[in-house]
Amino acid sequence: MRKAEERMKTVFITGADRGLGFALCEEFLKNGFFVLAGQYMEEWPWLSRLKEAWPGRLELLALDIGSDESIARAFEAARSCTAVIDLLIHNAGVAWQEQDMGSEADLEKNLRMFNVNSLGPLCLTRRFLPLMEDGMRKICFVSSEAGSIGVAHRKDMTGYCMSKTALNMAGRILHNDLGKRGYGIYLYHPGWMRTYMEGAEPMKGELEPSQSAEAAFSYFTGEKPSCLQVVDVYGRAWCF
Repeated sequence: MRKAEERMKTVFITGADRGLGFALCEEFLKNGFFVLAGQYMEEWPWLSRLKEAWPGRLELLALDIGSDESIARAFEAARSCTAVIDLLIHNAGVAWQEQDMGSEADLEKNLRMFNVNSLGPLCLTRRFLPLMEDGMRKICFVSSEAGSIGVAHRKDMTGYCMSKTALNMAGRILHNDLGKRGYGIYLYHPGWMRTYMEGAEPMKGELEPSQSAEAAFSYFTGEKPSCLQVVDVYGRAWCF
């Protein structure tokens, strides 16, 4: 186990298999962190290769953030690796384009999105707090402008947008609660990236995940926010 007094800062990143999560792992490794990577897709080879490239600096934790049992197992695995987690980054997320909001299939997909995008991060945060008390106390959520009510412009993806709005509210409640104990809560809009959120092929986008990861690193490792807001990849604040 890595002891707290060694003080190589430790970050736990969920949804680390590919896209932004994987890019965040690379960014934190390059900047001297010990990285715990939440791995959902064991068959996807990128994280295993990254671990070989950074011996002793990266540990893979099996994690389905939509499962309480998986979260509990990940906590035990993390506790065996380190005494302290400085930053907890909730990156895991799913998105689907609904076909018929009234259909049973779309209802099941939307329930899954809420479980992964909204409730899962909240449950994982509560479970991992004992490992964060002696660290930097930073909890970071990869949100989206899709969760903003004030600037809502979409005519579809209702379930995804609702799940991100709920995630923002979870951040707000945690800020009200944990802020008094010295925790910093960060909400980050990563921009329109070329990622795999909707399936096996990369989505169209304006940014590479590495570009957003670099901006996220600067934001997450900077001063703790005095007030809660969604900050995007360009440093702009978005209304809720």
